[in-house]
Amino acid sequence: MIKEYRTISEVAGPLMLVQGVEGVTYDELGEIELPSGETRQCKVLEVNGTNALVQLFESAAGINLAESKVRFLGRGIELGVSEDMLGRVFDGLGRPIDGGPEIIPDARMDVNGLPINPAARDYPAEFIQTGVSAIDGLNTLVRGQKLPIFSGSGLPHAELAAQIARQAKVLGGGENFAVVFAAIGITFEEADFFVSDFKRTGAIDRTVLFTNLANDPAIERISTPRIALTAAEYLAFEKDMHVLVILTDITNYAEALREVSAARKEVPGRRGYPGYLYTDLATLYERAGRKKNHRGSITLIPILTMPEDDKTHPIPDLTGYITEGQIILSRELHRKGVVPPIDVLPSLSRLKDKGIGKGKTREDHADTMNQLFAAYSRGKQCKELMAILGEAALTDIDKLYAQFADAFENQYVSQGYETNRSIEDTLDLGWKLLDMLPRGELKRIRDEYLDKYLPCVREVNRKE
Repeated sequence: MIKEYRTISEVAGPLMLVQGVEGVTYDELGEIELPSGETRQCKVLEVNGTNALVQLFESAAGINLAESKVRFLGRGIELGVSEDMLGRVFDGLGRPIDGGPEIIPDARMDVNGLPINPAARDYPAEFIQTGVSAIDGLNTLVRGQKLPIFSGSGLPHAELAAQIARQAKVLGGGENFAVVFAAIGITFEEADFFVSDFKRTGAIDRTVLFTNLANDPAIERISTPRIALTAAEYLAFEKDMHVLVILTDITNYAEALREVSAARKEVPGRRGYPGYLYTDLATLYERAGRKKNHRGSITLIPILTMPEDDKTHPIPDLTGYITEGQIILSRELHRKGVVPPIDVLPSLSRLKDKGIGKGKTREDHADTMNQLFAAYSRGKQCKELMAILGEAALTDIDKLYAQFADAFENQYVSQGYETNRSIEDTLDLGWKLLDMLPRGELKRIRDEYLDKYLPCVREVNRKE
């Protein structure tokens, strides 16, 4: 039997204290009925004896302490899931906002999910083609991986996220591929950009979109990524789809967490963020992966803006600990007009060697990748030397490396947001750039690959 309580004693920001409760548990969902008949949702944050501290999902305005009623529903937040979610746009709590009908759910799932048994996890091992050379060729995304994008305020991470969501696919056949896109605390303009971009390109048909806007309650922000991951788990493990989950922006999520923590008067950790930020982020990121005996998988790309471009800030720092690498966007490259401005040298994909090579991408992938990294790194050093000492101080080979670095940025990294390169195109372009250097400098590529691929490239270059 559901009891109603009229014992609200205090409202402080997004929190409310209800006294004299019985049988209420942590994370339970509740409803507040205002004197006007309007209902608002809340969830239990803490139970201390007969007092329950609840967190409001909507504004606290209009809650009359004496006349408002609270009832606890005996369950956590659930999401009604169905295959019909594909092609639809929802708000941060999973309610349709695209003018379409309500979803008739096949099942109702707890948004906190169930932990995956580590023994049941399968190792990420299959290549995902994003169509972006700087990712596919050098920092490869593997199915089941968590690969965050570290951006800065004002950098075009939204365009890159939309491009990956449009273009990403698993090679090798007719596998069902879906994208779950969760926008957390973004402006209406950004949300409109994503929705209209997906509709324009037809990518909306395989996308589930959750949008929590900047003017929505901060508390809703804490549930949005969990709701998105619940939808992804259903599509991956019940419907055998390969799901790519993109969460943008994790910084807004962490700020909402800090707001609730401050309202609870908790002792802050690093830079005012709660001490449990690491644990909380891990409850999101660790929901990605593959399971044995399941065809489906969840691959996760969280996007975050680094405050003041500082990668030692708690949010990117902890994210880097939990996830398997990072793609870093560079302000310097953005100023140069490189699109997308991916800084490949500090970027990293820890699982890339598992998703490349013969039978997955191409046999020469690992060697060319190592050579490109080495040549670009030396080219950047030569350019720095040139800026200090002048061009005359460089040897002929150093000048070649400096030219290579420029060509690499302008042709390989800078491809625009509409170009969708196959992995063969990316590898061939890598060879074309490496042909600028003498064969004796290509020390990281096996002779058999040099004999096989260099003549073909030279032939193409001559014709051009």
